Amino acid sequence: MSPATKTAAAATAARVARTYFAAVAARDPEAMAACWRPGGIDRLHGQADLVAPDDVRSYFTQLFGAFPDAAVEILSTTAEAERCAVRWRFTATFAGPGTFQGFEPNGARVSFEAVDVLQVADGLVVGNDAYLDGMEVARQLGLVPPRDSGPDKGMTALMNGRTRLVRRLATGQPEPIADGVWVVRGGLPMRTMNVYLVADGDGVLLFDAGIASMTSGLRAIGARMGGITRIVLGHAHADHRGAAPGLDAPIYCHPEARVDAEGDAGAHAFDLGKLDAHGRALLPRLLRHWDGGPVEIAGTVEEGDEIAGFRVVDLPGHAPGLIGLWRESDRLALASDCFYTLDPQTGLKGGARVPHAAFNHDSAQAADSMRKLAALAPATAWAGHADPLTGDVAAQLRAAADAGPAGA
Repeated sequence: MSPATKTAAAATAARVARTYFAAVAARDPEAMAACWRPGGIDRLHGQADLVAPDDVRSYFTQLFGAFPDAAVEILSTTAEAERCAVRWRFTATFAGPGTFQGFEPNGARVSFEAVDVLQVADGLVVGNDAYLDGMEVARQLGLVPPRDSGPDKGMTALMNGRTRLVRRLATGQPEPIADGVWVVRGGLPMRTMNVYLVADGDGVLLFDAGIASMTSGLRAIGARMGGITRIVLGHAHADHRGAAPGLDAPIYCHPEARVDAEGDAGAHAFDLGKLDAHGRALLPRLLRHWDGGPVEIAGTVEEGDEIAGFRVVDLPGHAPGLIGLWRESDRLALASDCFYTLDPQTGLKGGARVPHAAFNHDSAQAADSMRKLAALAPATAWAGHADPLTGDVAAQLRAAADAGPAGA
């Protein structure tokens, strides 16, 4: 678009915007609707998306029925090319007789400023983005307490208390376990869901993503630690991908885990009949509660790949494409569910064991992967749940692999 064309388009946009706001000031929904091209979207951010002309006419008919003395004043306009930003002031009484968004008129007086950014084509409005402080409007209408009043401070204290309680119960704080590596434990009541944070440039990557209730806690922790750069799933079960959909970070897994990560989290392969009666009653419900849903996989990793100072090790069996992270310098293994250190039916912690047969893709292969991990002679091996193995880790892994899984 040439400079002259841009100038002409800006002038047209400003003219149409003023015509439109004259109709608003006249409280004339028909004239407002006539300014729109059919199918245009009036996006009232945080409130509604109106499809012109019918939704625009209906919404503003209701608005003016609730605020019969509404006065609209243009404070400034700024036009560029085919857009015009209008800063305006709205002053009115919630006098009725109409209701507004379900609320009965209460006589409240409101006065606030807002900004609309109108897009114009062929002399008509084709789109609009309207921005206003919805909380301030709610305060003026009496829907929430006045700022800094006793009830307002009480609501703030109640919200802060709830936040602290949820954070404390659902997600622990990062615990350093090695140079540049932390564990975050989540899940009620015993916090046995492990998520590992690994220094990755200026931020941290997550190895496994715990359960859905850990989402807000992990998001906050990641932000404090420079941002979550990426999420690497040790495998795709519900209690390991749970928070991933809500963390706004690219997600990676082994190629053979991709189908489960983007699908049902491997639930199709579980044999819950191998659980005891308590487990059969409880765990299906918990798995649904833990899961944040399918994820979009940005890329894949596998045996030998380097990730933030660790090497990927393939450890399949419990799940297709299960991987661990291995760091030679301090002989640290982050092994996801290559092995368990708890009973999944009771949550009670204990020594190393093959993952429960009810959840294994291939129990014999899972035992072999534990032997493969043992051959690395880890100094410390952290599982996907509960506590790590220390001391003679290799001997513990081999003994557990030879014993086989529960539920077999």
